[in-house]
Parts: sequence; structure tokens; C-alpha cells
Amino acid sequence: MPKAPRIFVVEDDESIRMLLEVALRSSGYTVSAFPNAADALAEMENTVPDAAVLDIMLDGMDGITALKLMRANARLAGVPVMMLTAKDSENDKIIGLDAGADDYMTKPFSVLELCARVRALLRRGGAAPAPKKGGVLKSGGLKLDLAVREATRDGALLELTYKEFEMLYMLMSNPGRVFTRQQFLTCIWDQDYDGETRTVDVHIRNLRQKLGPCGNYINTVRGVGYRMEVSE
Repeated sequence: MPKAPRIFVVEDDESIRMLLEVALRSSGYTVSAFPNAADALAEMENTVPDAAVLDIMLDGMDGITALKLMRANARLAGVPVMMLTAKDSENDKIIGLDAGADDYMTKPFSVLELCARVRALLRRGGAAPAPKKGGVLKSGGLKLDLAVREATRDGALLELTYKEFEMLYMLMSNPGRVFTRQQFLTCIWDQDYDGETRTVDVHIRNLRQKLGPCGNYINTVRGVGYRMEVSE
């Protein structure tokens, strides 16, 4: 069985770092996550990753500086790198790409799109894991087809909004793991969203209604958030 590619994630926001870690692991990768560039670069002296997801706005050494150091190192120069940042100006993208980035995503981001882009980077670099069960998640009567972004319950197509689909993907790909309301907001809503976390509860309520009996798979963890309890 081929060894799963190793992805380094460098992100100082703990919530985003955790979401990236669990999303990439659920896609079949081995993931090492770091809160700063210095720690990541130190580990790269021992282990060369197959790809890296690197935030630009980091505490201490910024992502652009770290990327330039990677490109100047013969062992790391060929590692595919995706830059991740809240900045969305054309100039910021140009700076990142000119520094040697292979791709660029801005927050908020779709975890599905990010995983797809990482797969594309790995294919170009010659390493990519086999898709897990054709990119299909199953939980009891629920099925999530990631390739075509379709959700079904007992074979019947569910009409989910973009955010509902993303929330269901997060929950189904990490069964038993509790996601806080803020983590949902950080990953799916705008990074600068300043509304109430109550909007997450509203979306969860609507999602449960659309899932019918399977809506009971989504459990409320009082005072914390939500988790998916998988039914076989």
C-alpha cells in the first residue's frame, strides 16, 4: 500500500489550523501542523513534506519569508506550497506567487476546494493518494458525494445550500469530533463576520430538518457546539 503523502500546515490561528488538519487527514494525508514558520522549517530539516499549506500573516517570521527560505534550500525548493491568507488584494497574490508559491487561497475558504487544490499540487509533483471510496462519505442513510457536491438520504437527493453542505462535510468527515460555533464561522463564513454565533444554530436547525430522521445524527454539545454521531 503506498505511503500517504505528508502535508505540513503552518497557521497561527488555532481554530483554522485544527480545521485544516482534520480536513486533510480525512482526505487521506499524513499531516503535521505548526503554529509558526520557525518550527515548521526546523522540522523540514528532518522531514521534507510532499506539500505545504502556509499562512502569510504569521506571528514572528511571516509566510513570505519562510517561503523564500524554502525556495533557497535545495532540499525544499521543489516542495509545492499553497499560500493561505485573509488578504485578497491582487498585489498580495502577486507577491506570494513571485516568492515561489504554487497556489493561493483566501479566507474564508471551502475545505473541499482546499483539499482538491492540494491534490492538484501533489499530482503536479508526482504524489497523490488514491481517493477514499471515490470521494464518498456515508453515515447511516446519508451519503455525501464530494466529486459532484451531492447529498442524498436513502437515495433521495437533498437540496442543501452551500453552507449547509460544507457544515455537513465537516461533521461527517470527522465523526465524534466536536466543532464549536466559532470554528464553523471561521471556516465557512467570512473571516471578518461580526454577527452572532446564533447564525450557526439556525443553519444547523435547517440542516437537521432537511436530513429528516438522519438529522438526529447531529448532536448538540451544550455550551460548546455540534458533533456527528455516525450510524452504521
